[in-house]
Amino acid sequence: MKERIVITGIGLTAPNGNNLAEFREALLTGKSGITHDEIRHMGIQAVGRCDFDETKYQPRKMRKRGTRAGAVAIYCANEAIAHANINLDDYDKNNIGIYLGITEHGNVETEEEIHLLYNSYNKDTSFWSHHHNPRTVANSPAGEVTLNLGITGPAYTIGAACAAGNMGLIQACQMLTLGEVDLALAGGISESVQTFGIFAAFKAQGALGEHSDPTLASRPLDKNRNGIVIAEGGCVYTLERLSDAQKRGAKIYGEIVGYHTNSDASDFVLPNTGRQIECMKRALEKASMTPNDIDIVNMHATGTSAGDIQECDAIRELFGSSTNTNINCTKGFIGHAMGAAGALELAGNLPSFEDGYVHPSRNITELDEKCAIDGLVINQPVQKEVKTILNNSFGMLGINSTLIVKKFEENA
Repeated sequence: MKERIVITGIGLTAPNGNNLAEFREALLTGKSGITHDEIRHMGIQAVGRCDFDETKYQPRKMRKRGTRAGAVAIYCANEAIAHANINLDDYDKNNIGIYLGITEHGNVETEEEIHLLYNSYNKDTSFWSHHHNPRTVANSPAGEVTLNLGITGPAYTIGAACAAGNMGLIQACQMLTLGEVDLALAGGISESVQTFGIFAAFKAQGALGEHSDPTLASRPLDKNRNGIVIAEGGCVYTLERLSDAQKRGAKIYGEIVGYHTNSDASDFVLPNTGRQIECMKRALEKASMTPNDIDIVNMHATGTSAGDIQECDAIRELFGSSTNTNINCTKGFIGHAMGAAGALELAGNLPSFEDGYVHPSRNITELDEKCAIDGLVINQPVQKEVKTILNNSFGMLGINSTLIVKKFEENA
């Protein structure tokens, strides 16, 4: 990249933490954010539900008019700005961009309206909310942030299934490099636990994770895993060109040095190992790195048999000869946060640059032999110097994304 792009702020909400410090502590100490909850038409299910103050940064009237996804986005964007010590009045708001990855949007509001239509309003559509259309358009979460912060620059969502969190960051890098914006709020958000449809669909596929102890329901790479635990959450970063960040004396949490995205073009759901390998290789090439230069690989690792094994095959093929690389995954702690997953999971690893620990993978009590990889960190943190992180996120319809972040060195 012609311009060096750096991370200067991180705002998040996860099922086990509402800021970076809380989230990181949970990952290092083994704290799960997964609980049992009642899901309409589905009964009790294991879920990763966030518990943050929806009205910390917006009045109740605006929250009532908006969406859960918008509330997540507004909370995370404001937290990121505060974390970066940014005063928006110092910026031309025409030159601030918002790029938020999403998996899907509008299901929650549509399901709720239909539920009320049939159960409370006797099919009388005159009761259908006049807020429905702006709530369900795909750009709604980014649009709600613009309304909240008065940002008038480019703002949109990026529909990229479960690769979307990485894709939000990739889009921001490109726009900053092109000079289209001077500051970017980027990442991913998800409201998935609010909709029963996604639970029903994964159940129908035989891919919905469950356990009598909800904290054990999400078990990526474990021999006894039985599917995905659906979660919500969000993570928004402030990204800047290095020269701008240095000019204002910003603390730098990492530098984005490589990325790539591609498509499998082979199946609606099943991943493609060869294309995942190619995605990681191309990101490494763009970063002028080899596999041995990577200290942490954070796996997508959803907890489905096919997905876990295919990704392990890809990582084993590419990193099998590396003597330096440790590998972890995050969904055992929080479940699958869909459009937020990539951005949240990267945030969970970024503090490694400062504290010198690789957080473990959770709930691997009997490792699937097909998922055995050298360097896999299980159950306990590993202490080491960390300078590079490779973050994988893959999604349905065969979309793959890889992001590489490096510990900032001024003269690199």
